[in-house]
Amino acid sequence: MEAEYISTIGQDSHRFEDIPEGSYKIKLAGIDVEHTRPFSANSDGDVVLHAVTNAISGFTGVNILGGIADKICLEEGIKDSTVYLEEALRYMPEGSKIIHCSLTIECLAPKLKGYIDDMKGSLAGLLGIPKSSVGITATTGEGLTGMGRGEGIQVFVILSFRRYI
Repeated sequence: MEAEYISTIGQDSHRFEDIPEGSYKIKLAGIDVEHTRPFSANSDGDVVLHAVTNAISGFTGVNILGGIADKICLEEGIKDSTVYLEEALRYMPEGSKIIHCSLTIECLAPKLKGYIDDMKGSLAGLLGIPKSSVGITATTGEGLTGMGRGEGIQVFVILSFRRYI
């Protein structure tokens, strides 16, 4: 059986609520991260899982965010972004598998160094791949964008797939 390898890109971003700073938890890659402001989002705002979901949609051709996820979130009241990711995975063609996930996160805050290992483990579990097959980097982007100035978080992800043909 012959295999082909395909890579896709996904992106998502969310701004933080414009409210006085306090003590909040935001979701990133399905884990709680301490921050001073919550996301402005209909769902839990997990930009990592949203970017991964978009990359899966790039492979399957089935757009989850903005359509199916809106129904799940707005009509059914399910805010958990892992549900949207699981929905995207349902459309994976038989004989295909995610084999690697590489993502970069742009934000000024929160500082992510202490969370990256847990985020990798969470993503590995959700995607069914080894933790060693997940790479995560973080940058402030030198403050050149709103994300780097602390207004929100942006994520870019590349997923690699193997499909037997």
